Amino acid sequence: MAGFRSLARQVRDPRCDLALRRYSLRKCLERFAPYGHRATWDHLCSRHRIEPEDRAPDPARLVAALDELEEARAVWLAYEVEFAHRRKREKHDGLRRPGSFDDWHRRTWGGCGVAWCDDPAVHPVAPLGDVLRRLISALESDPGETCPVCAESRIVWRQGLAHDPWFGPVCTGCGILVPQPVLTPEALAESKRIRRRELASVA
Repeated sequence: MAGFRSLARQVRDPRCDLALRRYSLRKCLERFAPYGHRATWDHLCSRHRIEPEDRAPDPARLVAALDELEEARAVWLAYEVEFAHRRKREKHDGLRRPGSFDDWHRRTWGGCGVAWCDDPAVHPVAPLGDVLRRLISALESDPGETCPVCAESRIVWRQGLAHDPWFGPVCTGCGILVPQPVLTPEALAESKRIRRRELASVA
């Protein structure tokens, strides 16, 4: 099975036909897709003006989309390295079992679903790398009241998501599943109150 870097080389290779180059970009998303495969593809197509079903897109746009994906992957890999160093230090200090704060990291192994968007058509508009930097910065800071990606204050608790965790706080602004550790207990409680009010208005 081809890895991310070999697939990226195919995307850039002008000797490959455009259908293969497009296919290779899609396959890259099986290795790294911060919003999930479908939402990340929709994001890249929107930002780089690629028709989602076009089998022979402009090669310059394909490469630009790959550049954005690679930059975000570099941000994530740097975070993974720092995470591994931190866990090594914690184990050295006698903390063998990761805390609940690391639940988010365990569910995003490899960078897939780092900023999960349950609706593939609703995702942040900023470049992927910027989104991951904001998310990582929030994880390394004190919990807040708003979405770390778009600063939206309306966050709603959702059930039945198509990704583990199957429930959690979803930003109504940019669509990401907000990692619970970045929100204060008050913000989490408010997200659940909003859901209860929504359910009551439907009933």
